[in-house]
Amino acid sequence: NQRAMEMLLEIAKGGNRKAHVTTTLEARKRIMGFGHRVYKTMDPRAAYLKDVVCEMDEEAEDPRWCSLALETVETVGAKKGIYPNVDFFTAPLLYTLGIPLDLFTPIFAISRIAGWIAHVLEQYDDNRLIRPKSRYVGPTERSYTPIAER
Repeated sequence: NQRAMEMLLEIAKGGNRKAHVTTTLEARKRIMGFGHRVYKTMDPRAAYLKDVVCEMDEEAEDPRWCSLALETVETVGAKKGIYPNVDFFTAPLLYTLGIPLDLFTPIFAISRIAGWIAHVLEQYDDNRLIRPKSRYVGPTERSYTPIAER
């Protein structure tokens, strides 16, 4: 997300936004914040954050990020057929909130720490490395008590 924001800041400096993205793609350079291993269409988290970025722009001191981001998404989609991931819209969101660029990645990592710790604890329990594509082999039938009855 830090590199995505650095890219957006670079695009914002130039006069022709679409030309910047097109030139970058023609040079076979990466457009940061696009593509995902699992989501082959728009990352659902990115779709939600897109709306938040655009809402924030309505009240922001520097209200250019929604339009710049949407124009970039449109250009990359037309040229490459790839969609933004969660990092792309997280970038202008954090930037608009006034968070320094060098804290973007640590903030992302902080949001993952609970999951990482859970994986480590699970690995310690049965000495098996946790992989995202692992098959669940635990019990399938479990009882559930509705919240109102607890």
